[in-house]
Amino acid sequence: MTTIPTYNIKTFKQYKDMIKDKIILTDVDGVLLDWEFAFHTWMEKHGHTPIKEHKKLYSIAKRFSITQEQSKRLTASFNESASIGFLPPLRDSVYYVKKLHEKHGYVFHAITSLSTDPYAGKLRERNLAKLYGETTFEKVICLDTGADKDEALTPYKDTQCWWVEDKVKNAEVGQQLGLKSIIFEHGHNWHYKGDIPLAKNWEEIYNLITEDEPEQRASLVEF
Repeated sequence: MTTIPTYNIKTFKQYKDMIKDKIILTDVDGVLLDWEFAFHTWMEKHGHTPIKEHKKLYSIAKRFSITQEQSKRLTASFNESASIGFLPPLRDSVYYVKKLHEKHGYVFHAITSLSTDPYAGKLRERNLAKLYGETTFEKVICLDTGADKDEALTPYKDTQCWWVEDKVKNAEVGQQLGLKSIIFEHGHNWHYKGDIPLAKNWEEIYNLITEDEPEQRASLVEF
């Protein structure tokens, strides 16, 4: 857990307030959980095989050479199936997310375009709690399948919270709203050339976030 420094009472209160406000906003699929692997396994069981260059494509319709209507229907079916409660973690996410929470005092608010089905939402919450711990995620905000995140991000406007997302459009919306966006790198977004940092894994995200901490803490010290 985070060690609280022994400064004067005013600084101690400021430090506690800062810790309380240490929130990291994050997408889930393609950032914390390996949705792609689980979905592709499910699709193959239902007779759909991805094209050879699928990792470079974001669109499910293009990945599987199906219509947009089929893509939406199949994605929604998967997201509302029992499978959604058992997605594996993505890359090194478990170690570094837990470290940010347990060592540095961050809590996470997940904003995920999963489904508005309440049972799907409960399965998502349980999946995250099992992998990352019961106290890591303070909120799990479930939007409709494929929904944009503008409205869900608006309450955090100008907070300078970190926002981790793999969809470039959503990362850019966060940046415009005064958040500190990070794009989680995949084959479909590695070519991004804007000013939002790309991260290959959670180790890189961890380093970006914790590099800010010494300066923030130093500004609170009043002897």
